[in-house]
Amino acid sequence: MADMINVMQPSLGERELAAVGKVFASNWIGKGEQTSTFEAGFAAHIGVGRDHVTSVNSCTEATFIAMELAGVGPGHEVIVPTPSFVGVGNAVASRGARLVFCDVDPRTLNPTVADIEAVITPRTKAVVILHYGGSPGEVALIAELCRSRGVLLIEDAAVAVASTVDGRACGTFGDMGVWSFDHGKTLCTVDGGMLYVRDPELATRAPKLAYFGLEQKSGYDQAMRARTRWWDFDVSSFSRRSVTNDVLAAIGNVQLSRLPGFIARRREIAGCYDAGLKGLEGLLTPPPLPAGHESSYYMYWVQFEGGIRDEVARDLYERGIYTTFRYPLLHQVPAYGSSASLPQAEEAAARTLLLPMHQALTDADVERTIDALHECVTARLSEATVPRMRVAQRSI
Repeated sequence: MADMINVMQPSLGERELAAVGKVFASNWIGKGEQTSTFEAGFAAHIGVGRDHVTSVNSCTEATFIAMELAGVGPGHEVIVPTPSFVGVGNAVASRGARLVFCDVDPRTLNPTVADIEAVITPRTKAVVILHYGGSPGEVALIAELCRSRGVLLIEDAAVAVASTVDGRACGTFGDMGVWSFDHGKTLCTVDGGMLYVRDPELATRAPKLAYFGLEQKSGYDQAMRARTRWWDFDVSSFSRRSVTNDVLAAIGNVQLSRLPGFIARRREIAGCYDAGLKGLEGLLTPPPLPAGHESSYYMYWVQFEGGIRDEVARDLYERGIYTTFRYPLLHQVPAYGSSASLPQAEEAAARTLLLPMHQALTDADVERTIDALHECVTARLSEATVPRMRVAQRSI
């Protein structure tokens, strides 16, 4: 439909296009000055040293590198909340480690300390948590738990680019953090990701893992002085090529400057949904954030009573409003071989729907979505109630 309201979309314009044009004019489109500027700017944004971040071509690739830096391998267990992105599951499984899925709070879809404690064992090498929808969750408490158990914490902050707890950026509470800048993210570089590594020694390894494991023996200037060859190198690990480039980084530099405005608009839209959907029978809006928590408002989710979620999603689509559910539960994916029963996550997955949430939504888009939800939910609940009443009458 031409007038379909998208559930997510980027905000790219003339400033991004002009930045790309400058890169083209420079005749250097690979990893260079723009990439370095983007890494430095993002490091400042999350409040860490420049040498602790490495830009890569996707958040998934950042996660794969994090697993290698963490030393995850056969015989290890890695705890992952079941509503997570498949890239995380693949990164763990590819190392030969065992995925251990944990349950989540059914309202926030974030894991609690208790959820993680329920499945942690002496074989647990790492815990990966997702900040669902951009909401930080119990990240500070989980970080304390992991430190006390000698377990690494990796934060999947893919949708938490501006999320904080008491001013501290999500993605920096644990040992490593990863972010996504793909086509649907708030800060969009078309494709791309970032990796944060707390440990200085491991942080120096990250850029090498992102580029074939190459160890350059000398730079151009050093080689000229020593009268050696600057193109000689060695290989420290059998790694892939995961770097980004100056074309995408140039977009990222502009997007980073626009990020505060994006978040402000998303916060405003979330407030409109909260107000417009308050008191609607059969529907729950997200719980309020705890004191000191700031969200990126990447997702806005509602939860339905009466088993009407799928029908309402279809009704909304027919009205030109696209919705979805993320993330499908990984413990139910056959490839991962899990037999876990995680009732709270399963309940949430059956009831939750993501509404359109992006900074390009107009006030009219938001109002249209709210009005359509009122109509669809009311109609579907009415239909669901009638058969139950008839059954009850027959039993009298």
